[in-house]
Amino acid sequence: MTPRDDSDDSRWSDLERPPLNGAALRRALVRDGGLWSDVEVVARTGSTNTDLVALAADGKAEEGAVLVAEEQNAGRGRLDRQWTAPARSGLFFSVLLKPSEVPVARWGWLPLLAGVATATALSRTAGVDTALKWPNDLLVTVGGEERKTGGILAERAGSDGVVVGIGLNVTLREDELPVPTAASLALAGASVTDRDPLLRAVLRSLEQWYADWRAADGDPSACGLQETYAAGCSTLGRTVRAELPGGESLEGEAVAVDGDGRLVLATVEGVQQPVGAGDIVHLRPAGEA
Repeated sequence: MTPRDDSDDSRWSDLERPPLNGAALRRALVRDGGLWSDVEVVARTGSTNTDLVALAADGKAEEGAVLVAEEQNAGRGRLDRQWTAPARSGLFFSVLLKPSEVPVARWGWLPLLAGVATATALSRTAGVDTALKWPNDLLVTVGGEERKTGGILAERAGSDGVVVGIGLNVTLREDELPVPTAASLALAGASVTDRDPLLRAVLRSLEQWYADWRAADGDPSACGLQETYAAGCSTLGRTVRAELPGGESLEGEAVAVDGDGRLVLATVEGVQQPVGAGDIVHLRPAGEA
């Protein structure tokens, strides 16, 4: 993956939000024997996931390629939901992973792994307690209320790869939030909002969790991933409603995340029913419209 020119005078239009330095990030993160093979920073793009999937398809990106955008104008969440934020107000990046030795049936753990890695890094680096909402949201507490500060999107890239995208609101102010239920690390009282150390911390955490998961052949229990995810998952212990395609829904208490990464609901009928991320349209608290 060949870095493009990421220079742009407009990057300095908000001095509270300085640009990332792609060369410095490459020096810090790309090393012999490490996961990260390249780090590219671009001023703006539609979607880092879309771009990296295309680069992988054309053979122009190796495993460990990292693509970071200062601004996305067509960022996507799960089910193609739109993700927008002001330039340089957050971290918007995608990574290419090729876990060839792991059974494909276990690749569904990658977005959950990315959530654990990100939450772990933010706790250590910024002092922010980040909860995981199954299957792909990152939550922080602002004013006693849980609000979304980030999300994760995993997409297949050819037959042997997965692109994992992470979007994280870092310095958004209250008047910049796209919806009242959104938040940012700054609003949650983060001790660090400099995006450079935050990105380095998240990528290093992701590298370690990914290495442990691969070494365990993708077994989420053997590498501690399943236990750690459950410990940080705010969905567990709550009564929720899973809205399914076709207008159907399933309601119950979220009691576990199983070995396949599915959320297990205990229904009023006494049945424990697993639901996969690909099977639901929305997951809401029971009783919420």
